Amino acid sequence: MKIALRFKSKIDKVCILAFVVIIAAGAKVSAQDIHFSQFYLSPLNLNPAMTGIMDAEQRATVHYRNQWAAVAGSEAYNTYSASYDRRMEAGRYDYFGVGGTLWSDVAGDANFGTTQAKLSFAFTKKIVGSWSKQVRRNLRKSGIYLSVGADAGITQRRVTQGDLRWPSQVSNGMYDPSVGFAENIPNDNFLYPDISGGLMLYGLDQHNNSFYIGAALHHLNQANISFLNREESLYSRLTVHAGGELRVNRQFSVVPNLVYMSQGPHLEIVPGAAVRFNIGEYEGVKDFFELGAWFRIVNNVDGAGTVIGNDAIIAYTKFSFSSYSIGLSYDYNTSSLSQGSSANGAFELSVSYMLYDPNFKGYLSPRF
Repeated sequence: MKIALRFKSKIDKVCILAFVVIIAAGAKVSAQDIHFSQFYLSPLNLNPAMTGIMDAEQRATVHYRNQWAAVAGSEAYNTYSASYDRRMEAGRYDYFGVGGTLWSDVAGDANFGTTQAKLSFAFTKKIVGSWSKQVRRNLRKSGIYLSVGADAGITQRRVTQGDLRWPSQVSNGMYDPSVGFAENIPNDNFLYPDISGGLMLYGLDQHNNSFYIGAALHHLNQANISFLNREESLYSRLTVHAGGELRVNRQFSVVPNLVYMSQGPHLEIVPGAAVRFNIGEYEGVKDFFELGAWFRIVNNVDGAGTVIGNDAIIAYTKFSFSSYSIGLSYDYNTSSLSQGSSANGAFELSVSYMLYDPNFKGYLSPRF
């Protein structure tokens, strides 16, 4: 939906925000999932099949995203996510991945939000099959792997009714809290289960070039998410993602990424790439610095039909040193909402920590 917001007063903003909450409470919400521009740095939220896929033994990641602060001020969207996963050997080349994720998304004076806790599992197998001896010999320092994963969790959805402001409480341009309102949300805090599954294929060669392609289907159970005690099923979301690392020389490489997400009538496509500069090695772990940009393309759904258009340009940088990585990104809004947001979008920060086994065997995995 194309939106152009111009707030003439605090009352205008309050009414608009109240309207958004009313729509969210009473309609099928097909695009309420959390959203990270640095999707490749939030693997357990992207695809459960990525659980345990890393060049280390354990991984911990935290994310923070602040969106629409220029439009909504203190009522902006804030999204937090923390995850942990580890890999465990299941044979000479195969392994299991187990992990957990906790995320929360909150917006508005009414604290309209969603919180989820989930566990993720995956099994990754090195594909060799009946290939020739020469192929198997080449795969000793390279490989192609297939991962199958799933996650299951509990989600809380809530809104604080006492903090809502309704149009009936506005008189002569002024908000009057003493005026009651007839609106009511009968189920303002509830839980529902959530199940997802996914696949991922990835490979590496002897020169540290890598590729991966994966797909996940989220909300397989299509839980009821209505605040109004009626049947409003959550649309399943399809995610398809791909990327890799193409080494130009020992100093730098190109890192392309692509993600496609479709949920109900809405879709999002984010293509882009970064340049990775290898800056050294510390205790056997390669250090690098990245600069890149992505373009978010969405479909705008309104009464006139569906139109594909640009939504944002995403600038991104990442620094990885030893076991630590820090990523920063900023979304520059290019849609019609830029009239109300002054083209401002979202700021995002990610921090990850990788724990390497003292007997590190050099796990074969793309570097995300």
